[in-house]
Amino acid sequence: MTSSISERITQIRASIPPSVRLIAVTKQMPTEVIRAAYAAGIRDFGENRIQEAATKQAQLQDLSDITWHFIGHLQSNKAKKALEQFHWIHSVDSLQLAQRLDQLAGQLGVSPQVCLQVKILPDPSKSGWTVPELLTDLPELDKCKTLQIQGLMTIPPQGLKDADVSYVFNTTHELAKGIAEQKCSRIKMQELSMGMSGDYQLAIQAGATMVRLGTILFGKRT
Repeated sequence: MTSSISERITQIRASIPPSVRLIAVTKQMPTEVIRAAYAAGIRDFGENRIQEAATKQAQLQDLSDITWHFIGHLQSNKAKKALEQFHWIHSVDSLQLAQRLDQLAGQLGVSPQVCLQVKILPDPSKSGWTVPELLTDLPELDKCKTLQIQGLMTIPPQGLKDADVSYVFNTTHELAKGIAEQKCSRIKMQELSMGMSGDYQLAIQAGATMVRLGTILFGKRT
């Protein structure tokens, strides 16, 4: 398995511009898979469950230069643990959650990097701001003192044609540009976290700076 993971990572890296950050999504994967990916040069790992990540992180303390990304839906009551365990939170999906994280981060003395999750098309299975909601909440988000708001994250609804997936990614890119032009004092739009195993190339074409890849690197989860 180790050699195949290394080969896949090498192949995928060759298809991704150096400027795009490759986040290996290791949910439901054992720590030996993470070690194999680490040996192949990966330093960014994504998890979507707090407790599962905590178990792995405890077993991987010797790999001290890993950057951990939380990419799942974050419940408010798990916010403190997320801040303690992760360098990045990609899935800040409401003003209430952002304010809660900001308050807790101040108490903990941390300045987490976060992305704001947006829904470009209706999708009952996903959380996130609609475009009008996000634009309305920007003034309050800009008051966050400790969160380092770096950009946007999006996940297209399942089952879309490539043209519709590209629409979602391109619209997210345009939204980020529009927010940047508002010159908020605390909100930056330097990062676009979008694209997974089935659509990462479309995301990169639309300006993604971070792609979250799991199945294409490690195979199907059991």
